[in-house]
Amino acid sequence: MEATVAPSAPESQTQAASLRTIADLVPNAAERYPDRVAVRYKHAGEWHDVSFTELDEIVREIGLGLIDLGIQAGERVCILANTRPEWSYADLAATSAGTIVVPIYQTNSPEECHWVISDSGASAIVCEDATQLAKIAAIHGSLPDLKTIVVIDPPSPDQSTPEIEALNAISLDDVRAKGRNRAPQELEERRSAVHKEDPYTFIYTSGTTGPPKGCVLSHGNYCAILEMVEQRASLESDAGDVVYLYLPLAHSFALLLQLLVFDMGVTMAYFGGDTKQIIGELADVKPTYLPSVPRIFEKIYTLVCANADPDELAGAVRIGMQVRELQNQGKPIPGELQQPFEQAEERLFKNVRAAFGGRVREAVSGAAPIAKEILEFFYACGVPVMEGYGMTETATAATACTPEEHRFGSVGKPFPGVEVKIADDGELLIKGENIFQGYHNRAEESFGAVEDGWLHTGDLGKVDEDGFVYIVGRKKDIIITAGGKNLTPANIENDLKQCRWVSQAVMHGDQRPYPVALVTLDEEEIAGYAAEHGLPADIPSLAQEPAVRALVQEALDKANSKYAQVERIKKFAILDHDLSQETGELTPTLKVKRNIVNQKYAEIIDALYAD
Repeated sequence: MEATVAPSAPESQTQAASLRTIADLVPNAAERYPDRVAVRYKHAGEWHDVSFTELDEIVREIGLGLIDLGIQAGERVCILANTRPEWSYADLAATSAGTIVVPIYQTNSPEECHWVISDSGASAIVCEDATQLAKIAAIHGSLPDLKTIVVIDPPSPDQSTPEIEALNAISLDDVRAKGRNRAPQELEERRSAVHKEDPYTFIYTSGTTGPPKGCVLSHGNYCAILEMVEQRASLESDAGDVVYLYLPLAHSFALLLQLLVFDMGVTMAYFGGDTKQIIGELADVKPTYLPSVPRIFEKIYTLVCANADPDELAGAVRIGMQVRELQNQGKPIPGELQQPFEQAEERLFKNVRAAFGGRVREAVSGAAPIAKEILEFFYACGVPVMEGYGMTETATAATACTPEEHRFGSVGKPFPGVEVKIADDGELLIKGENIFQGYHNRAEESFGAVEDGWLHTGDLGKVDEDGFVYIVGRKKDIIITAGGKNLTPANIENDLKQCRWVSQAVMHGDQRPYPVALVTLDEEEIAGYAAEHGLPADIPSLAQEPAVRALVQEALDKANSKYAQVERIKKFAILDHDLSQETGELTPTLKVKRNIVNQKYAEIIDALYAD
């Protein structure tokens, strides 16, 4: 029996409702919000602002500069850079010039870059600096279609090499200067020639199940998802809202946020480039809206738990949850709750909010699952962390919780205009105007196929009686033990990762008698423990220490206690290093490439079953 949730009716008129294509977004925003701050960025230790009028001017000049370089409408332009204002400038300028933007993760290897550039047929690329230029120099000889190379930060003489110099890269500033010498009408003609059915971007999936595939997403797809999201977004265009962004703009989550922020007239504050400075920058920027991946929330949560009495913490969260829900519903707070709530507020809640800058009304966790206990903790503290669900194939999003309407453990209700249903085999299917146009160069793919308008997501889901959607696993990640028991690894893995000493946990057990796990240590947290207990400082040695194994065993026992005997992890091995993007075990959004991990550590896994 299929369970279906029909699309909800539009809730209100939005800015995106009048958007013809994404190419029109910036000039439209500049007309509506000329003097508001569009961009905030850090340079030489100081924060600087760019107004919407200035943003429009920058985008127009770069767009005209790209035309001056001979780049034609419909050609593909790659961007290989970290999240920074120039990423957005280049993206919006290339879009206004009628080209198709193809993002590349800044962490990609030369070989991975080659795949995206060659598969997309890109004729131009915008690189960040000498490091990224060096990747292109290493593969340029086998990319005959790549004619134009632009660099944001030109290499200094000591950074350059003969191979980099041979690329003849032009600086982004020089591209902009070229644009000043051309008639604005040229860009208007390019912009007006773009239609909703035209491709806006090719976004290559992270590749947890094989080589990345280029999702073709049209202007219509992103106009549709913008309108859907804006009907529920907690952003307020006239309230001085600020969004702090450190997520990679090569990922669809950050890309949608970029478009949403500018379309709604809100300020985008870009992180300074160093992930270790995020907490300090949050204190400077004081964002009202914080998009993130689970790891930053997991780290703060485990730190608080490590330094708090478990019973007191549980009581504070319970009281905080009750009071926040009453406040959310506009109901009075009973006297018996007020005093303990004020005590928890003084001792804990206000300090947690201060870690995020003190003004966050809503945070969003995406790209990977997050434990329900962590969501409840932050909600009690007054930092509502909301989950949503989507894929690159859905133009980023399909469902979302909001502070006003949520259930922890759920990914929320479908956006207006999105239909969801559960197929007979439990797979979540999605339909809407945000569904992508297919994979570039791949007419038929089993995963992500669209049949009769329904996208087959590859995720297993359920829908409750009120229309809230829950993700219960992935079809490709389901573990079937030798005894025929179906297990969903993500649940117990998330529980194990709540331990402050654990960075990653990967369960294995397909066609095996029982589940086992590979565990990695949180290098920052375990270093402090090692120093306090006179243990070696290096991770390989700590991975073999009986005391460290005892810490992990304690966390595993706690996690196992929540599951039936057949679902429990029986044995584990601690790897002598953390999983990483550089070694190919994690995607750029820090999702584990399970197949790679299973292959790479097959001997260690086999040893866990040896006796």
